[in-house]
Amino acid sequence: MPKVSKEHMEERRNEIINACEKIYKEKGFYGVTLKEIGNETSFTRPAMYTYFESKDEILLALLEREYEAWCDSLERVRKSAAKKNRNKLAEAIAHTLDGREILLRIQNMNLYEIELNSRVECLAKFKEVYGKTFAAMTNILKTYSDKIDDKECETICLTFFSFLFGVYPFVFHTDKQIEAMEMAGIKQSDVTIKSMVYELFVRLIPDKQ
Repeated sequence: MPKVSKEHMEERRNEIINACEKIYKEKGFYGVTLKEIGNETSFTRPAMYTYFESKDEILLALLEREYEAWCDSLERVRKSAAKKNRNKLAEAIAHTLDGREILLRIQNMNLYEIELNSRVECLAKFKEVYGKTFAAMTNILKTYSDKIDDKECETICLTFFSFLFGVYPFVFHTDKQIEAMEMAGIKQSDVTIKSMVYELFVRLIPDKQ
């Protein structure tokens, strides 16, 4: 058997993750199956087991990739954080979540079950990236102002990350949910992830003055 390069293995792994992302966007959590992923790729089910043991591990890898991309965005904010006032920093942090709907959707709607059904080594890889993102946020706050002590920094980060675990249903609604809210006489709030994150951070971050 010819030796398969690490780069080729990574390309094949990403092919599975990309197919998973496409199906998840179109059909949601329960629409993602190994059979559906096989239909979108050149993989047979046995071949997929070389990379993942279940659909949950594929979704966890997709979430890990989303966190890596978000972490890169946060690092770019950190580089200019010292020059920003509270409003501009809140705006910059909010902007990093533009296009991160998949991250929020998986995290808010499906993460508990995904973690439950993934091998611990796969979960540990995700937790490592999650921890890296938490650290990136901490570094932003420390760069922004040396007046934010460790305790206050931890409180801000914990509040923000807890908020992110529940924000998705307040912003993204299905047609059925919108119809039901109208029938129930519930006024729909015209909010976005960006506006909600901005309003939260303006209240969490202390003013430099």
